[in-house]
Amino acid sequence: MFIDNSKELAQNKLLILYILDNADIPMNNSEITQFLLENNYMNYFLAQQFISELVSSKFIEFSIKDGQEYYHLSNAGKDTLSFFNDRIPQTLKEEVIKRFQKKKEEMVKESQIIGNYYKKSESEYIVNLKVIEKDINLFSMSLNVVSNKQAKMICNNWKKNPHEIYKQIFDLLIDE
Repeated sequence: MFIDNSKELAQNKLLILYILDNADIPMNNSEITQFLLENNYMNYFLAQQFISELVSSKFIEFSIKDGQEYYHLSNAGKDTLSFFNDRIPQTLKEEVIKRFQKKKEEMVKESQIIGNYYKKSESEYIVNLKVIEKDINLFSMSLNVVSNKQAKMICNNWKKNPHEIYKQIFDLLIDE
């Protein structure tokens, strides 16, 4: 019983390392946890415990960008994964790659299209809309609106259809 448990614990930690190794984009704790939960790889408490243990043992490092911690493999994590890679069943690796590909597309879209707002005064909200690609700000626009409702609506519409909105703005600006 103990051997099976320790084998499963090791496999779960290796799975987290494997996910981070195959991520082309930085992932924060919530994104890692959400992926693990959505696919029933482990429960929330185990995910948090394993991530914490992997950070403590220096297999995972994190960097802070825009006030958010993003995790990545350390050299020790890469070495460990490469040494014990065969302990993750091939079918599980293939399943993770397939499911993670879809998740990466969603995460990239979320990280590239940004729409947020903040309250400046009682009747003034500032809405910020951006398109970012590979850390390059392609488009940025700030609007001043009078209500929370308008600010939310603008952000929601931006996130639903950013390409069409961007195209219309661009076309209006270059129209002769």
